[in-house]
Amino acid sequence: MTIKEIILVVIIHLIIPTIGIFLFLKLIAKMKSDKIIHPPILEFFIIFATYGGLLLVMFTSIFWKWSGLASLGTFYLIFGAPILLGFIAYQQFKKKNFKI
Repeated sequence: MTIKEIILVVIIHLIIPTIGIFLFLKLIAKMKSDKIIHPPILEFFIIFATYGGLLLVMFTSIFWKWSGLASLGTFYLIFGAPILLGFIAYQQFKKKNFKI
């Protein structure tokens, strides 16, 4: 492996997920400091994981070598994520307070 490949691996597979986890924890802390009743923590985790997976698959396909794990991530993004995110959107729509 060359230095360039090592840097790409570290950025794609370590730094980007670490930034995502940090931003998720920051969002959770903000919701707790704002005293939000019943914050949608699990829903936000699924959303962050899905979009983070999309980002990792995109960067893997652009800058790195395709792998079996990237194929599994793509399979989830094509078949699982629309169903899961649609369910989350439906549940949050039902909980929404309508104020006109």
